[in-house]
Amino acid sequence: MSSTTADAAVPSEAVAAADHEERRVSLFILCLLALGVGIMTGVGAVALRSLIGLIHNAMFHGVFKITYDANILEGPSQFGNWVILSPVLGGLAVVYLVERFAPEAKGHGVPEVMDAIYYKRGNIRGIVAVIKSLASALSIGSGASVGREGPIIQIGSALGSSFSKAIGLTTGQKITLLSAGAGAGIAATFNTPLGGVLFALEILLPEVSNRTFLPVVIATAASTLVGRILIGPNPAFAVPEILFPSASSFGVEEAMAFTALGALCGVASWAFIRLLVFMEDGFPKLPGNVYTQNIVGMTLVGLMMVGLTHAFGHSYVDGVGYGVIQSILDKGMTATGLLALLFVLKLLATTISLGCGASGGIFSPSLFLGSTLGAAFASLAILLLPNAGMTLPSAAIVGMAAMVGAGTGGVMTAIIMVFEMTRDYAIIVPVTVAVAVAAGVRRALISETLYTIKLRHRGHRIPKERHVNLYLVQQAQDMMETRFILAEAGSTLRQCIGWEDVDDLRAIIVEREGRIVGLIPPRSGIWRESVSNPDRPVDDFVEKQLVVCRDIDLLSLVLARLKRHKAGAAIVFHGTRRPRAADVVGVITKRAIADAVINEYED
Repeated sequence: MSSTTADAAVPSEAVAAADHEERRVSLFILCLLALGVGIMTGVGAVALRSLIGLIHNAMFHGVFKITYDANILEGPSQFGNWVILSPVLGGLAVVYLVERFAPEAKGHGVPEVMDAIYYKRGNIRGIVAVIKSLASALSIGSGASVGREGPIIQIGSALGSSFSKAIGLTTGQKITLLSAGAGAGIAATFNTPLGGVLFALEILLPEVSNRTFLPVVIATAASTLVGRILIGPNPAFAVPEILFPSASSFGVEEAMAFTALGALCGVASWAFIRLLVFMEDGFPKLPGNVYTQNIVGMTLVGLMMVGLTHAFGHSYVDGVGYGVIQSILDKGMTATGLLALLFVLKLLATTISLGCGASGGIFSPSLFLGSTLGAAFASLAILLLPNAGMTLPSAAIVGMAAMVGAGTGGVMTAIIMVFEMTRDYAIIVPVTVAVAVAAGVRRALISETLYTIKLRHRGHRIPKERHVNLYLVQQAQDMMETRFILAEAGSTLRQCIGWEDVDDLRAIIVEREGRIVGLIPPRSGIWRESVSNPDRPVDDFVEKQLVVCRDIDLLSLVLARLKRHKAGAAIVFHGTRRPRAADVVGVITKRAIADAVINEYED
């Protein structure tokens, strides 16, 4: 596992000064704290659902009740064409809350959580949980085309961070609880505990180890249990019996069909990212202030809702869009033209909503886009590849996984979440193929994800390779410097150092009668000293703490020894017996280690 700890997150100036002394608790206590965070996040997820239902019912149907099934297409609003005002009024209230109390609550939430981990020492203000709940409920309930998963992720993260700050935890443990809250939010929303764990591991955590993994597992399990008690045991979607090609019968046509679908979803993910950036950059450039910009955007969304209602009887693109997904899974929506139209309009509605200031996630829209694109693709692929075993519901499920995996970068999260939703092991092969292809195509077109592209524009880059630091499995001989000087103890500087060593790149290993007695690391400035004091003995400059390692020792062991002895370099020898001067084969320095780390993180 990685030795890169969450404590390495870079602080911003605003949070550099600690309010009180930090303390580290045991893993057992941290797990108990994660249990509390998971329970609170599960309750928060249920409360957010109820608040969304209350606002939706009031603004679409003129009734005040919290009961709301997002998986059902409700038909026209009771207010007729006046429903166009719903997203506008809700959007204005959202802009006020965000601008007045918590700017972090704007947008889809996850980038702010990632920014807090890597650039704010895991600090998220407690008020963000409250404002994000209100703002997201207003956005989703009034008709903005956003999801509820991003908000509950940010809410759970804010709860974990605030809880950690209240008891003064270290940065690393604060980030662990923050990530546990985020994973708990995903788990409670979709009833997918494994998906919640993998989301935290893939997207958020800078380190994967027992001290980070166990708290996340406990938090997601707790939130899932709370969600099942308060909401019910069913997953987010009622998935019918869908026959996927089994692993043993996954043939050429099946591979061709799902590979093509994956490639299409990869291109669609790239388009989603690009269009989102265009909208988020474009709306602030419009004349007027944030309120007028929001009115423009939400009016466009309202027009889409009214136009679709007149044409097809449903607004379709508003809110989380689960009703469309469920209709596709139930084989109630099969028209290729309508599916393609909904894909395009949802793409526009989501990016416009987020661009003009709505508060909500991109997870649900990604599922919507994947399901409509997958089903539309299947309706055509069935004609070209009739033996591929592809149906509209099966392609919709695979499309959902591919869009989420490619768009967010959470490849394993997408695969496992879809598996948890369907409980059908036969889905693993087609989903894995499609998600892998989609992620590869998206990565070839653009290296950033829906989550990281926003931070990149701020100059806040998130490392793409975090969990497995491959440089740690390199051996000392892979990066040691083999040019060194072997000098007899008592020799003068001028006797040891020749004029050709003006670059000062060679280390000096001092020995007495074959036994190593000291080391002068390379680039130590010893050449300049030899010019001014050529008769000084080399013994005066050797490092007091002697660090040695074998040429086959792993870098992790070398790092541990350098840290323990507070040394800048280690002597590398060959063999298993007690090292002697004749066995020395090189010197490994912190500079060489830094170069190895940098090389591993190059794109």
